[in-house]
Amino acid sequence: MDLYELHPITPQKRFITKAAESLEAGELVIFPTDTYYGIGCSIYAKGALEKLWMVKNESRDKLFSFIVPDLKDISTYARVSDYAYKNMKKLLPGPYTFILPAAREVPKRLWSKRKTVGIRVPDHAIAIELARELGHPIVSTSTTNRKGEILSKPDEIEAVLGFAVDVMLSAGYVANKPSSVIDLSTDEPIIVRRGAGDVSIFEE
Repeated sequence: MDLYELHPITPQKRFITKAAESLEAGELVIFPTDTYYGIGCSIYAKGALEKLWMVKNESRDKLFSFIVPDLKDISTYARVSDYAYKNMKKLLPGPYTFILPAAREVPKRLWSKRKTVGIRVPDHAIAIELARELGHPIVSTSTTNRKGEILSKPDEIEAVLGFAVDVMLSAGYVANKPSSVIDLSTDEPIIVRRGAGDVSIFEE
């Protein structure tokens, strides 16, 4: 595993490029987000997704969200209503996961039984630049040990998950709180999880 230390606000381009090349090659990469450190792969890397399920000790029924670099990218991978767009525009980038109807561009193995997907635009320069450099979404889930306990310290993450990944991008500590999850797949918003993001606009 290659470990790179990055500046959290102005990340070094050469390290972002190396990580994107690993994702493109079907490898797993660890990177910081505005909630937890994430471990992820290219949305199109089927073999890497299988490896991610194995590393996370999860069944194939476990659904992972994915990261896109900008609000405007969401409509490529999900069907977005006017209501959903208006509210996401107020909140993104930020610590939210939005559940939306899947678009055909998303591999069906990432669809829920309701044909929805979870999408994030995190407020963290490294995650955003990595997705932008890759050119398509990054499947992402939190870094945990085999018991499902969150790993938050970079050295701890390296020790437990270093064997599974090609590149780790480190930028010190992150918020260490889960994203708020909002289901906008129907006419009525549903707050699935209250996390780091303020959800009060969906309670008005």
